[in-house]
Amino acid sequence: MAVLSVPRSDPAAAPRLSGAGPDASTETGAEAVALIAKALGHPARIHIVRLLLEKQSCIGCDIVDEVGLAQSTVSEHLRILKAAGIITGEVEHPRVCYSLNPDSLLPLAVLLNAVFEKEGRGELTGSLCCPPSGCAPHETPR
Repeated sequence: MAVLSVPRSDPAAAPRLSGAGPDASTETGAEAVALIAKALGHPARIHIVRLLLEKQSCIGCDIVDEVGLAQSTVSEHLRILKAAGIITGEVEHPRVCYSLNPDSLLPLAVLLNAVFEKEGRGELTGSLCCPPSGCAPHETPR
């Protein structure tokens, strides 16, 4: 399992990722990152992930109470997170107990770690739309 961590000696340092995972630059890696990002692309789903991170596991009805949305809406959010592999659900009749699957977030963590590493080395300074130093400015025809 990969873990993002900030070295204690330098709290401002960029997070570091231990472990290896899919390369986000490959087609398969890019698809994995996109699937995860899409599944996390709603505030209610982020709330559910944070809830499961805090509580380790949670019964579906408790998630409904915590999130504060209709049961059917929460069920749809849980379905999307489960389809992406971000959470797992074990049936304990008549309830379902959900838990976080941290390994599923590894492709996104690898991509974000690459961003943090470049930023930590000062390679992401300035505007991304400006040409890199050393390149001649583009002249517009008169």
